Amino acid sequence: MKRLGAPVLIAALALGSTACKDFLDVNTNPNAPTNTSANNYLAPMMHWLATSEQFDGRFVGRYTQMWMLPSLTVGGTPSNWDRHGYEPTSDNAAQLYRDVYWSFGINLSNMIEQSEAEQRWDLAGAGYVLRAWGWLKLTDLHGDIIVKEAFTPDKFRFSFDNQEFAYQEVLRLLDQGIEDLSRTDGVISPTYIAVGDKLFNGSTTQWLKFAWGLKAMALNHFSNKTSYDPTAVIAAVDKSFTSNADEALFTYPAVDATPSNDHNFWSVERQNLGSYRQTTFIVGLMDGTQYPGAVDPRMSRMLAQDSTGVYHGLDPNVGYGSVTSERPWNLWGFYGTGAPPAGTRGRYLFDKRPKFPIMTYAQLQFIKAEAALNMGDHGTAREAYVNGVSAHIDFVNERNAEIANPNITPISASEKQAFLDNPAIAPATITLSHIMGQKLIAQFGWAFVEAWMDMRRYHYTDMDPVAGTQVFRGYTLPTNYYPDNGEKPVQRIRPRYNSDYVWNRDELDKITPVSGLALDYHTSPMWITERPL
Repeated sequence: MKRLGAPVLIAALALGSTACKDFLDVNTNPNAPTNTSANNYLAPMMHWLATSEQFDGRFVGRYTQMWMLPSLTVGGTPSNWDRHGYEPTSDNAAQLYRDVYWSFGINLSNMIEQSEAEQRWDLAGAGYVLRAWGWLKLTDLHGDIIVKEAFTPDKFRFSFDNQEFAYQEVLRLLDQGIEDLSRTDGVISPTYIAVGDKLFNGSTTQWLKFAWGLKAMALNHFSNKTSYDPTAVIAAVDKSFTSNADEALFTYPAVDATPSNDHNFWSVERQNLGSYRQTTFIVGLMDGTQYPGAVDPRMSRMLAQDSTGVYHGLDPNVGYGSVTSERPWNLWGFYGTGAPPAGTRGRYLFDKRPKFPIMTYAQLQFIKAEAALNMGDHGTAREAYVNGVSAHIDFVNERNAEIANPNITPISASEKQAFLDNPAIAPATITLSHIMGQKLIAQFGWAFVEAWMDMRRYHYTDMDPVAGTQVFRGYTLPTNYYPDNGEKPVQRIRPRYNSDYVWNRDELDKITPVSGLALDYHTSPMWITERPL
């Protein structure tokens, strides 16, 4: 969102009309085209669709206690993010911000406009869905975002729009995308889209299902609003993925000698997870602590053991304990924090080989289960919930099969059935804490924004009135909040530092009811999660 500086512009104008043209011509490459076909825009956007949230997941995942970055000193102070804080002059946790405004940015606008001009309604529809995805992710992370003026040329300051408007725009774009993807006139060509579509290989049917899944997700976020319509959520889910075979999965080539070029962000080769450790919260959801008598067969295929073969997690309020043998290994399965030992193989999503999820069937089934429970349809809620757990067990097997780590065996049919038959997991009456706990497990390591949205919708520690437990069983808020928080939990991530706190401060100050310049702005509740007065 940076623009050409005034001194440079004035200098260019001072050269005169002929000199100005010559000066600007240095940016034209005579050996490369200055425009491209619409389908060529898509491939890099598909990469960032899969990758951006992983970058930010290093930080958002600590808010949700999927994992933490512990101090290596016993009793050391937890990191800022583990204390619901942030890094004031850093662009950490702003990769989605960068990619929605820049990597997608004008490129996506050009793709949509060019596709419409050529009556390529399928590609235009996919473009509208991608734009909706971007706004949904950004507003769920940051609350107020720049929408109306985001791609306006010749602007130096950009006004923020409130979250209510951002959600209206998400739903409008999804409806437009669904309308275009449903058209059969014009120039419809799956082969043309497939050139850049590394997600659905040009399938309009799959793009439509993806759009309906995003709409279900967005509509379900209104659970604290009087306008919440669970029937609309369920209808949208039912138009989306019907099995694991439909899922939005991205395959990283993982062949470049430089892993950062084309490897999964969580791969052993990229070394982005060496210091991270699973938490007591995620382990407690799987080892029988929170669902007594039900040890989850996925635990040994997703999480890491300690040196004694036991599954331990770390408490963000405590960090490393004094008993070395009880400290969990990292998710690649070794104790160190630096480069992994030669030959180290990953597990689940933490390797270069598995297809990486953008949206899954299991995730959508849990959304359907929550909506059904909210409208009192217990039969539909239980059916969707069991579908979700079952599908995610299959998903774990599918991802581990792609890795082919000889130390990881598939979950057998008998293990799966025994788990699904366990009344601690699937009682006759499903409760909210069953649904949200199992959804969090199914989103471990990838759907960081949706998992955090779930936690904020239930205000981290809301109680499940039926189960008599927290909705998120075992989750604990920090006992040593980041100093700027004022003893309040985090609710949003501040806008990208170098995009707004350096260049757009006057507009940040206009955000209401809490200024974006306030030190505790990140604790200001978002509109979508606030209950009506």
